[in-house]
Amino acid sequence: MNPFHIFKVVPLSVLQILARFVAWIMVLLPNLSIVRTIDINLALITPALSAAQKQTIMKDIVRHQCLSSVESMKSWAMPPKWSIAQIRDVHNKDILLEGLANPNGMLAIVPHLGTWEMMNAWLNQFGSPTIMYKPVKGKVINDFILQGRARLNATLVPTDGSGVKAIFKTLKQGGFSIVLPDHVPDPSGGVIVPFFGVETLTSTLASKLASKTKCALVGVSCIRRDDGCGFDIFCYKLDNPALYDRDAATSTHALNQAMEQMIEDRLSHYMWGYRRFKHIPGLNNPYNTTESALADFIRVSHFKSSAQSGHDDSKNNVDYDNW
Repeated sequence: MNPFHIFKVVPLSVLQILARFVAWIMVLLPNLSIVRTIDINLALITPALSAAQKQTIMKDIVRHQCLSSVESMKSWAMPPKWSIAQIRDVHNKDILLEGLANPNGMLAIVPHLGTWEMMNAWLNQFGSPTIMYKPVKGKVINDFILQGRARLNATLVPTDGSGVKAIFKTLKQGGFSIVLPDHVPDPSGGVIVPFFGVETLTSTLASKLASKTKCALVGVSCIRRDDGCGFDIFCYKLDNPALYDRDAATSTHALNQAMEQMIEDRLSHYMWGYRRFKHIPGLNNPYNTTESALADFIRVSHFKSSAQSGHDDSKNNVDYDNW
């Protein structure tokens, strides 16, 4: 028996208590890899914040990421109907239904925001999506995840050319797929465009699929309720014409901007523990560079950004008040 099936018998409320305790421990360990990654990401996207402000944000991010991790584990361990029962409210569901009715198919744009795994079961009620799956390291955990996803109606395809062809075929037939477009791609599968003001390598997959198929694009997120009673789903209509531009840099930049708008609603729920900015021109990998080199890069970048915006902090992509 897979040891991860323990998540099936432990109540979600108990798992969440344990997650909050682990998060409290983690923020006390600044050299922990995930904490250091969050610190670097915050330094890149929020250079104007004080150390005290960043520390407060750090605590919220770590807590939400720990909670999302155990909630995903619980979702994989339980039947789909359990995850569906955790959904309380769906905001702007009409946008999703309109997208699903598009004869050219629909791409659900799902950033690493909130507890997206909980949302998978809910989305699968509307059809049989084609979804890319990249095996995770470790046979035991990979088998556990695959068993959980095998209970859904989804067709899992590899993250290679055959997977892309499968999604393309699904869209051409009027079906839908779920894509997480904010992962770090191989250099051959991405372009350098801004994400939260940071020029970085960004996947072109979703943008190219949209350009070729003219499918509907609908942003979807699953956010833990403030009252602790389940989750809410938020749907966003992504209809900027630039999203369908044949120029990959133009359409990918537009998609990043659309995701930023989704994320800004719940900034601390985003997975800032992910090394999103691995490839930055002029710096390369900030997670492997020295503190002085990173500080110099941020200082120069912030100066350029301030000069271009006329020293108006309100033009910064990040809405600090939402943190």
